[in-house]
Amino acid sequence: MKKITFVILCLEGAVLSFNVAASAAIVPSIAFDFALSQFVVGKIIWLYMLPYGVAALFYGPLVRAFDAKKIELVCMFLFALANLLAGVASSISALFTARFFMGLFGASVIPLGIILIAKHIEAKQRGRFVGIFFGSTFLASLAGLALSGLIPWRMIYLIPGIAGLILTVLIYFYLPSFKQDTGVFKIDYLSTFKDKQVLVIFTYIFFISLIYHGIQQWLGVYFSTRFMLNQFFISMLITLTSLSGIFGEITGGKLADSRGRVRTVSLGIMMMILSVFLLLLKVPPLILALLMVIWGLGWTINHAAVSTMLTDLPQRHVNEAASLNSGVRFISGGLGAALGGVLMQKNYILSFAVFGAGLVLLCLLDRKLLIVPQVRKTH
Repeated sequence: MKKITFVILCLEGAVLSFNVAASAAIVPSIAFDFALSQFVVGKIIWLYMLPYGVAALFYGPLVRAFDAKKIELVCMFLFALANLLAGVASSISALFTARFFMGLFGASVIPLGIILIAKHIEAKQRGRFVGIFFGSTFLASLAGLALSGLIPWRMIYLIPGIAGLILTVLIYFYLPSFKQDTGVFKIDYLSTFKDKQVLVIFTYIFFISLIYHGIQQWLGVYFSTRFMLNQFFISMLITLTSLSGIFGEITGGKLADSRGRVRTVSLGIMMMILSVFLLLLKVPPLILALLMVIWGLGWTINHAAVSTMLTDLPQRHVNEAASLNSGVRFISGGLGAALGGVLMQKNYILSFAVFGAGLVLLCLLDRKLLIVPQVRKTH
């Protein structure tokens, strides 16, 4: 893979991710601006995630049949326009609509990245490239979160809108054509799920994503209502999850290569368990900051290891697996965000206890169920 190609993939991931985490942090500010309940405004989270997850299921098969450059050119342009619409929205309905289309068109980025890494990077180096790719998304997420506490919430959408238009030009001139990778359009999920290990991996991804987003997407509201923190401190705390996530993705990718995929998955989930159960306590802000670092590291170490496992799957499954990775994560994440909203309105302690118990169960099962796919070499 040429360096310019990988750089553009990372830039796409950065533009896509700039406001993913920041959107959860700015829910209180949007609610104040529109004079609405935070739980009503919180719908901007799952109204992005669910269409993202469904749309992602089609991009892998589409890349098999059509030039990925053309797909990305159209999707990035429309994703940028959706962000601009969100930035100038005069009503919550307009913002909801914009978030829906952001998810619909933004879903193309991650499947393309995984497919190209799987096809064009040697097996022993895939973890490192996966880590850098997702590290760029967390770096952008960090920037968005940091700015969310300093600038008007509308700028959180206007910035990636403008950046996306600029990136569209770069894609047109510098992203190479992938016509040589194309073939017949085919959606073959039934065949993919006949592979037992593929089914196990995506079942694991479904549940851990549901739990993660059930907690992560409501941290802003949790910190606002239970700890009475202002927007700046909320944004800074959630920023720590992205800051640590940059190192977690890169470290997780390297550990997946050197220490093994499954062992790295287990390390990440144990860190998540530790932070979740300590969040049950009403701890001082300094301890909250430490917990956010551990939470971010645990999630991204786990994420990098599981994503690397997907690049090791047989060639016939790669396109579907790349789409399923985004589709399953965001569909389950959207459901988790919706479930988290229901539980957190009832009782915060109950919510963290339920999600924490789910993580413990996954930790007990991961080494028994997750088996490293037979690593294949690129041609």
